[in-house]
Order: sequence, then C-alpha cells, then structure tokens
Amino acid sequence: MQPVKMYTTAVCPYCIRAKQVLKSKGVEAIEEIRVDMQPEERMKMMEITGRRTVPQIFIGDTHVGGCDDLMALDRQGGLEPLLQGSTA
Repeated sequence: MQPVKMYTTAVCPYCIRAKQVLKSKGVEAIEEIRVDMQPEERMKMMEITGRRTVPQIFIGDTHVGGCDDLMALDRQGGLEPLLQGSTA
C-alpha cells in the first residue's frame, strides 16, 4: 500500500469524507498535515499543488487533488490501483 499524505483542517467536511473513502479502501495510516495549526504548511501546500483549499491528497508521489478528485478517481476505477502502487 502506498503512503497517503493529506493536507487538512480540523473542521473540513471534505477532509473527513476523503479520510472515510481512503479508510474504506484499506488505508490504515494517513499522514495528516494540519494547515490550520501550521500556517507555513499551507504555503508549502500551495507551492506544491497550486491550490489553497483542503484537502490536498497525495498517494505515494502522485497528487490526487481534493475530495472530489479522489471520488472521481475511485469512480473511474483508478484509486485502488494507485493505492496498490500499480500503474493500471
């Protein structure tokens, strides 16, 4: 299973939903970077992704995007292969 990193805030409903989707796919650990507690991390996130909204989700080295992007990837059948590290 690829490592999952997510930029989040405490009260973001999209962050909560994204975590639920990932856990339902067997993800046991998510490295959460709380941009509400660490404003400098939001700046890093914006530099890396070009986006300022949360969540911003990374699976391995791949920037998935936000919650809607994650759910679209799942609907297209691409989430599980990405989590497993395959390029299918």
